[in-house]
Amino acid sequence: MITNQVLLLLMLSILWPSMALPFTPGNIGNLFGMPDSDGRVLQRSKRGWMWNQFFLLEEYAGNDHQYVGKLHSNMDRGAGNVKYVLTGEGAGSLFLIDEKSGDIHATKRLDREEKAMYTLVAKVLDRNTNTELEPDTEFNIKIHDINDNEPKFSKEIYFASVPEMSEVGTSVVTVTADDADDQTYGNSAKLVYSILQGQPYFSVDSENGTIKTALPGMDREVKENYQVVIQAKDMAGQMGGLSGTTTVSITLSDVNDSPPRFANHSFRVTAVESTEIGGAIGRIKADDPDVGRNAEMEYSIVGGHDIFNIITDQTTQEGVIIIKNALDYESKRDYEFRVEVRNTYLDARFIHGLQFKDYATVKVTVEDVDEPPVFTRNPYIIEVHEDTAAGSFVGVVSARDPDADNKPVKYSIDRHTDLERLFNIDSVNGTITTLKALDREMSKWHNISVVATEINNPRQTTRVPVFIKVLDVNDNAPEFAMSYDTFVCENVKAGQLIQTISAVDTDEPLVGHKFVFSISATNPNFTIVDREDNTANILTRRGGFSRREMSMYFLPVVISDNDYPIQSSTSTLIVRVCACDSRGNMQTCNPEVLPFSDGLTTGALVAILLCVIILLMIVVLFAALRRQRKKEPLIISKEDVRDNVVSYNDEGGGEEDTQAFDIGTLRNPEVMDANKLRRDIIPEMLFPFRRTSPIKDNTDVRYFINGRLQENDLDPTAPPYDSLATYAYEGSGSLAESLSSLESAATEGDHDYDYLSNWGTPFKKLAEMYIAKSPDRET
Repeated sequence: MITNQVLLLLMLSILWPSMALPFTPGNIGNLFGMPDSDGRVLQRSKRGWMWNQFFLLEEYAGNDHQYVGKLHSNMDRGAGNVKYVLTGEGAGSLFLIDEKSGDIHATKRLDREEKAMYTLVAKVLDRNTNTELEPDTEFNIKIHDINDNEPKFSKEIYFASVPEMSEVGTSVVTVTADDADDQTYGNSAKLVYSILQGQPYFSVDSENGTIKTALPGMDREVKENYQVVIQAKDMAGQMGGLSGTTTVSITLSDVNDSPPRFANHSFRVTAVESTEIGGAIGRIKADDPDVGRNAEMEYSIVGGHDIFNIITDQTTQEGVIIIKNALDYESKRDYEFRVEVRNTYLDARFIHGLQFKDYATVKVTVEDVDEPPVFTRNPYIIEVHEDTAAGSFVGVVSARDPDADNKPVKYSIDRHTDLERLFNIDSVNGTITTLKALDREMSKWHNISVVATEINNPRQTTRVPVFIKVLDVNDNAPEFAMSYDTFVCENVKAGQLIQTISAVDTDEPLVGHKFVFSISATNPNFTIVDREDNTANILTRRGGFSRREMSMYFLPVVISDNDYPIQSSTSTLIVRVCACDSRGNMQTCNPEVLPFSDGLTTGALVAILLCVIILLMIVVLFAALRRQRKKEPLIISKEDVRDNVVSYNDEGGGEEDTQAFDIGTLRNPEVMDANKLRRDIIPEMLFPFRRTSPIKDNTDVRYFINGRLQENDLDPTAPPYDSLATYAYEGSGSLAESLSSLESAATEGDHDYDYLSNWGTPFKKLAEMYIAKSPDRET
């Protein structure tokens, strides 16, 4: 049978409250059948006394294998044949058992906050056979709490607010702390709250941590922010308890307890008279120590005003004075009115005994400005009859300077509005006259701008629109409303309707148009009937028209109006003769082809003759052009000695560097091609070959020129004027030979220029220049 030894004095006092034995370790031994100090042995039934748990303080657990308790079986006679085995939570790691004695030890310090109780199983085995001597016994090891954890607040800093002027005891915020110790055992987790900083403004409830106001009349405008430090202490606040602190930032929120006030109860504003309606001329400001909507203000003029108004700038809470009607320095220069300011939101708790509004006086002084001229009317509408002669009177415009000195004004027309220059204006009195006759049918209205300018200050100008309406005069005759395509059938009968005509008139009579239609003279072919509704019918006077005799008739129709003066015009109606079917439907209007024997009219003969003449002129012109094209130009002739123009993109060797032309005819026959040097390469010999100048005349050149001259004189296609041919060839037979530097040697010292002095006066200057540079002479 397994027994448990318990070392906890508290448990002994609970189990044996009536024992008279002293509470000593010797007495504890009696629990397990061992004699006490007096030799007495406790008698009990089997397993009836066994405890199912041990108690261990977390403070002492794990200190050098702290002793926990002892297991002992009745089967253990002390002979060493019994082995104790421990299994369960923490067995072998946290808890060890001596298999011979049954003593249980803890291997390290145990924390109740991590695990408060461990469940283990004890076994009693025969050491030799390893068989169980007794049934397994389950027991618990419970860790008793000690005060080893300090209180902790959920936040390091709390933020809270409370309205200013709150009553004492108004709740602000509740702060709570937690203690990890056992809430059910002792006072280790019993917390008490206190305030370390923040008196006398705030207090804290010691049991629940609720912070409250402790001072009446706290004013945000005096002090807005407070820092309060709260402490939580365990062990019910007794000495030796652990504690933790937190900081609470408390802000007094604003209430509307302060009315707006003007710092200065008199304002002076200056405004120029040219300020536009709705323009601001000044600002005034009242002060309100409140914030937010509690500081919102509204300005108004007491009793209103005809000229000024005041509005509130919601951003700056200023009163903006604006112009309601135009200012006039010449009429009134000084104004004075009273302005009221009040809060838009009021708190009922503070409206008693306080006036949440204030008053100020505003004085406005109007300043004079040089104003532009002002027209008496705007705009002007003037009527004038059309066909009025140039220089006729149209109307008068008038403007004045509104300033006190009333400066003189001159008038002009903005020519951008009168591009045709139809009107003129007198610069002194503003009389408008016509420069040209006006035509209503061209334009019914003329819109011009008249500019009035101060003579002393040309920058001050004002313009006014002048609308000139051109009144109608019956100066246009009526005419056909459209172009009529009229025909008459060859087989028509007399009195047959062939066309209905109407007329239009660009004039606008007061009572409407009334046209009269007639034929200027008696016509044997057609007649006209006026229908008296501004239309007329054209009828045939006879029947049987022939296209061969006359394919087209011209009928003059006279159209007159009824206005004064009466205007009339003659319009010609063209009537074609056409072939029609039996129903009168037109088939063809082309004249029939007449036999040649009938002859041609004079007009047809003239037209044919003109066509023939024009054709002959074209043929002659074409032949002349062909003849000029066949003549070969002089510059294309193979024997032409003039040079062709050759374009070089580099500094080539000149004439001898190209084969684009043939100049062999002009060369001296006695000059050998073998002696000519290339100018585009370095010569092989140091000194170029110098030949003597020929003494014989160049007969080949003279012969060539004479031959070309005779050829051109005898050529009938040559131009009948002298032409000038330019030859740019030096000629290899020149007495001076080539003066080009392309055939020169590498250095100037290689040349001998003494021969230049023998060439005569034309080369004297050249000889002086080159002989002076001779190395020998310089030496």
